[in-house]
Parts: sequence; structure tokens; C-alpha cells
Amino acid sequence: MKTTLFTLCCLLISVFGFAQVDQEPEMPAGAKIDVQSNTIYGKIVEDNSKKGIPAASVQLFIKKANGTDSLIAGMLTQNNGDFKFANLQQDSVFRILISAIGYEPYEQTITVSPKANQRFFLNDLGNIALIQEVQQLGGVTVTANRPALEMGIDRKVFNASKSLVASGGTAIDLMKNIPSVSVDLEGNVQLRNSSPQIFVDGRPTILTLDQIPAENIDKIELITNPSAKFDAASSGGIINIVLKKNKRMGLNGIASAGIGWPKILNGNLSLNLREGKFNFFLNGGFNQSGGEAKGETERQNKSGGVIQNYFNQTSVNDRTRRFGNGRFGVDYFMTNRSTISLSQQIGGGSMRSDENQYQENLDNSKAMIYYGERFSDYRNRMNRNGTALNFKHTFPKEGRELTADVSYNYGNNRGGSNILNNYYNPDGTAYQPSSLVRNDNRGSNRQLTVQTDFVNPITEDIKLEGGLRSFTNWFKSKYDAFGVNGNTETKLPLSNNYEYTENVYAGYLTYSQKIKTFSYQAGLRAEYSKFNGLLVDSAQKFGYEYPSKFKNIWNALFPSLFLTKELNEKAQIQANYSRRIRRPNFWNINPFVDISDPVNLRQGNPALRPEFINSFEVNYSQNYKGGNFLAVLYMRNNPDDIMQYSDTISAQQYEQLKNAGVDPNAILNTYINAGVTNRYGAEFTVQHKFTENFDITPTVNLQYRTVKANVNNQDLSNEGFNWEAKLIANYKLVTPRNKVFNNLGFQLTGEFESAQVIAQGREKAQYGFDFAMKKDFLKNNRATVTFAVNDVLNSYRWGTIYDTENFYQDSYRRWNVRSFRLTFSYKFGDSNFSFTNNRRNGGGGDEG
Repeated sequence: MKTTLFTLCCLLISVFGFAQVDQEPEMPAGAKIDVQSNTIYGKIVEDNSKKGIPAASVQLFIKKANGTDSLIAGMLTQNNGDFKFANLQQDSVFRILISAIGYEPYEQTITVSPKANQRFFLNDLGNIALIQEVQQLGGVTVTANRPALEMGIDRKVFNASKSLVASGGTAIDLMKNIPSVSVDLEGNVQLRNSSPQIFVDGRPTILTLDQIPAENIDKIELITNPSAKFDAASSGGIINIVLKKNKRMGLNGIASAGIGWPKILNGNLSLNLREGKFNFFLNGGFNQSGGEAKGETERQNKSGGVIQNYFNQTSVNDRTRRFGNGRFGVDYFMTNRSTISLSQQIGGGSMRSDENQYQENLDNSKAMIYYGERFSDYRNRMNRNGTALNFKHTFPKEGRELTADVSYNYGNNRGGSNILNNYYNPDGTAYQPSSLVRNDNRGSNRQLTVQTDFVNPITEDIKLEGGLRSFTNWFKSKYDAFGVNGNTETKLPLSNNYEYTENVYAGYLTYSQKIKTFSYQAGLRAEYSKFNGLLVDSAQKFGYEYPSKFKNIWNALFPSLFLTKELNEKAQIQANYSRRIRRPNFWNINPFVDISDPVNLRQGNPALRPEFINSFEVNYSQNYKGGNFLAVLYMRNNPDDIMQYSDTISAQQYEQLKNAGVDPNAILNTYINAGVTNRYGAEFTVQHKFTENFDITPTVNLQYRTVKANVNNQDLSNEGFNWEAKLIANYKLVTPRNKVFNNLGFQLTGEFESAQVIAQGREKAQYGFDFAMKKDFLKNNRATVTFAVNDVLNSYRWGTIYDTENFYQDSYRRWNVRSFRLTFSYKFGDSNFSFTNNRRNGGGGDEG
């Protein structure tokens, strides 16, 4: 910790030292025009009101003899719109470029020289009026439409506002409707069937996706093969959730509320105030959902390939999830080139689950041996908070910038459950005494990330980037399980007390160059990682260190190479390669035995090693009239692939767990390092607009997977083909004569995932549809109502088939059920709102 704090202090000192280099001094309020130097000055005002525009960006370029421009100065306007550039060259041609959020950019060429009998020139540009880029309608800001999916050669950007079916939901509902992304029953996200790293605003987070309201998300970026600039742990790609942060002048906001079935209730409020050098933002919300999710398991227990008996189980789980969140902060424009931002995230929630299971144990002729009933209740409360400090400095040279970020995430959780098991003979008499298990769990998590990046364009065609990063993760978890017999409690062996510290220190360097229509980027990232785990009660230590010795330095190096060729103005092709790492997560290595399902237990493996991934891609992008097309061929090579392994529990394990009501033939699901897993795939995405009111975005992903693994002399190798398809369709009804139905929007999304192989069987196919309608109304479309149906067919479920010598099991589980949501939102704003007396009194004139 001391080392981390020392690194942080040194980093911040160096950052603020850099920030003082090459800055343009701002004109102090009320300063008089300096006639002792060559000066250009003026005032930026709104076109209609003629009021001064504060914090507008003004850049001054000088024309070179070869006809090119060179940036020589830049600043932000004062509160009254004034700007000034002094100490300029004589007899020169300048170009001034002005931009402000919400206004069209403005530029002007200026030729200056001193007048007769004057030593210096003094050029007054007067009032320069900017035209609003967006139209202010009675306090409502209507902006230009963005496409739902913006496809780039290295990433896809999904605009959250275009997902009607996620309105009133959470980030999970939004993820379900993004091409290339799938979500399992527990809310785990996969990108092309691999686990990506989730970022919020480009930084790690301990927030769960359930805790992020869809209304707070501006866009989601998908980076399938990150370069050396990004964290090497992003082996499955990166999904970056970019939260909304409005920077329009004045006060702007949006409020929403929704209700639905089952147990759906949500509300959200976002506010933003931009004035002068400050931009304040605040949002908060509440989200509740629930429903009764069903599950089924059918199993054959075998010996030597011969069926010995059967087991069937059905379950109904009544879940309720409630989450609240808040986020607030401020951007401070320190100088015309330096900005510092501070934000705070607070959040918390609770989860409640009441599950009833019915179990049948049958002999090999399917005659009843005994049956059982299992009742469990689960309660959990958590909080997730985060503080972020961001600094950005831009240099006079265009494109050169320095950023530094410090983020601290922290949270804890506390929960518990009671599990009652009853077993009966076929005639209803007791088969064995009832058993009651009481569980209690609590934990905490803290993460500190310190990062700095520097971008330096050496020439117009050559760019150098570099950065440093420190990441520390402290985690504690304690789980106690007790067998209850009357007033006596006996602590069970599955209890554990577990903690770890994870450290990752990284640095990277990338070099980019463009040669006519060809460009490339080569990068190298170095990461040192160390994981120290401890089972507190037994003092057992475990973990890893990479690299542990200098001869293993390759374990710390992660190169990347991107080659791009522009075929014409509308088409380009790119080939890329990167090496990444996947480190085991908490659930992968936690030795705790999860007995929520008495026949399907889960346990981590502390001996897991990180896996290294070699990722190759070839991308082809083509724009055409009415849309665009993206084709991707990819290959992922995963030595030491972390994969799930299942086997029936041993007699010794059963003796340790039988007091918890565990079935003697229960399956224990854990994790192992496979020999190697290879994925070969092709993905095709089309975004096509048939008319102004109708567009579709279909995506197809084809993949062939091979798995090579051997455990306890068992060959678990498997291979097979799988595919998935997703379609997003949008239609707007235009009937000007009928105001009720005019501009009524519809959205339909559908997804199908075929079965795919795993080491001991396959994951079953799944499919589903979502539907939504949206209508804007009231004056100037200030209000919006959205009706959404998620999982129209009530078909989303996650199923697995295991086929081994010891058992055959066919099962499925669900997390969410079909839901209906009605959401109302209202937009408001006042571009003239200000806390300063000057503006309240109709200011905008000269200050000082």
C-alpha cells in the first residue's frame, strides 16, 4: 500500500508539472487590450440573443508558406465571451477556428499587418455570432439522430438511446440487444463466446450490471481485439460502458419513471449544469425487478456405462432484486488547455430469493425409491461505490495530450440463507430426518487504479503513445455454514474464510505510421502480476506471480500489431494480432462449496493458473448507399484454457457435506486448466436503411471450437460447430394527419444461439424475442412513453447436457422471466439558467 501511495504522489506531481509546459495564458477578467504587441481579439455571442458564450474554444492557426496550417495558440472565452491573442507575428495570415458545444463551428481567415505610423497591429474581430447546432424548443434540446450501431474497423459503438426494449431496465437488458454480445441466466456477459472485461468510462469497476440503469448509459463500445494500449487481462475483448454526462450550456435534465410486471418499478433523474469554467452533473435512480423462474434437471447415474438409477428435480425460484444508485461530479476547466474532473459513484442494493425444489430418486426401472422437498431463502445486501479523479492537458501542438486518472472502487456485502431438506418414502412417511442448514456470508472489495497516458504526434503521419498503470485489488470473503439441530448448531466443513491481494503493474508503448493508403500500429505492453491468496482458518496460501523469474519474461510481454489498407473512400481492410492474458477470478479459485442446488454443487480451484491467448483478426469494412457491411474472420488460441469440469462427488466429500442435505450422487462443478482451446470464427454485420423510417441490423457469428483436455487420465477432448444470429429492426409510423399514431416507433429484437460444445458435453440452444413501442408527445416532444416486452415467448433459458461415463444430465435454469414495462420520461432545460447575478439580471455584457 505504501508503494502504491508513493507511486500515486510521484505521478500526480509529474502530471501537474507537465501541465505547466506550453500553456497559453488566459486573459484575466476585465483586462485591457494590450497595444504593445500584435493582437487579435473579439467576442463570441449567440446568434439570437447576442449574449456572450462562456468557455467556447478558440484556436489560432498561422498559414505557412507551403499552404499548411500550424496551431500556435488556443483558449476558452471568458464568461462574457471575450477572447484575445497577443504577441503574434507581423505581416502574417492567420486562421481562427471557434467551437462550442451546441453550436455550429466557425472559422475565419485573417490577414494582418501594422497600419502606417504604428509599430504593432491591433485587429478587432468584433462580435462573432455562433448559430445553434441544435434547436432549443421551449427548454427541450432536440439533437440530430445517431445510428443505433456505428461500426469502425477496430470497434463497434452501440448508442443506448436506440434500444427501446431496454427502456426502464438495466445494463443487462441493454447488453442482450447488442450484436456480438450474449448474456447468460446469471447476468454474465460474453463477447463472441468469450468473457470480456467490463469497463465503466474506460476504467475497471466493481459495479454489477444490475446496478447500472439503462437510462444512465450513453453508449457501449465493443473492442474485440484490444491493442497493447489496453489492459492485457482483456483476453475476451473489452466492453466499455460510457455513462451520460451532458455538457450543454445552462441547466438540462431528464426524469423518468416506470412500472411493470412482475415486480417491476424504476425511476431515474439526471441533471447537468454548465456555467463558465464549471460543468456539474448529477444522476440517481432506483430499479426493482423479480419473477418466478423455473428450472429442471434430469439425470442418469451410471457405473461402467450402465444406468444404475435416475434423479429428477424441478425448482421454482421467486426472486426480487432492488438497486439504487447515484453519481455526481464536476468538470473544472482550469486553463484553456487543462481540465480536471472529479466524480463520485454511490450504489447499493438487495437481492432476495425464495426457492422450492421437488426431487425424485428412482431405481433403474424408474420406480420411486424416495422423494424430497427442499426450501431455501436467500438474502443479500451490498453497496458499491467509486471515486474518480481525472486530469487532461492538451499541448499547443495539435493531437498532443497528457492524461492522468486515479480511481478508487470500494464496497461490501452481507447475506445469508436457510435451507430445509425433507425426504419421504413413496408412502409419505419420513425417509430420513429433516436437515436444516444456516449460511452466513460477508465480504469486502477495494480496487485502486492509477494510470497516465501520453500521446505525441511526431508528424501528421507518425504518432507515438505510451503510458503507465498500477492496479491493486484487495478482497475478503467469509462464509460460515452451520448444521442446525434444535438449539444446537454445528459448523460444517464447507465453511471458509478467504482473502487475497492482487497487484498488476503495467507500461506500454505504441508506434503508428500512415504511408499513403496504408497504415500500421505496432505496440508492446509489459505487465507484472502477483496474486497472494490466503485461507485464513487453515493458514493455507496460494497464488501466482508472472513472471516469477527473468527467464519467464515472455509471460510479462504482450505485443500487438494492426495493419490497415484503405481500398477506396468507402472500403478498408485490416489484419491484427494481439497477445492477452486471462487471470482466474474470484469464483474460479474460491474453494467455497456452493450447495444452493443439492445435486449441482460449485467450487473454485485455488491451483488454477492464468491462461494466455493469441488472438488474430481480419476485418473488412464497406460503406454503401443505404448502409454498411462489416465482415470479420478471427482465430483465438488459448493454451491452459480455464474451463469447467464436472464429476460426481466422492464418498469422502459426501461424508463432509451430507449434513447439508447434499445428494450422494451430486455433481461437483469446478474449474481446470485445459491443454488448449481453439476457436475459429466468422462474423458478419449489416446495417441497412430501407427508408427513413425502416432499418435493420442483422448479425451472424459462425464458430468452430476444439477443446483438448485430460484430467485424471480422462480424455475430455471435444470439438464442434456453433452459430448465433441476432436481428434488430426499427420502424417509425409516419401519419401526419393522425397525431396519435404519427411518429410512433417500433423495435423488435431477436436472438438465436445454437448448441455449442464444452469439454464434457454441450450447452443447449436458446432463443428469444423482445419488442417495444415508443411515442413522443406534449409540446415539442418533451415527454416520451415506452412500452416494452422482454422475452415475448418466455423462452430465454440456459441449459447444459453432460455426457460422461459416470452420469448423463440434461438441465436448464432461468434467471429472468417474461416481463412488461411501461416507462415515462420528461426532458427539460434552460440554456440561460445561471447561478451568477450577472446572468440572472440579463447579463452577457462585458465584465470588469
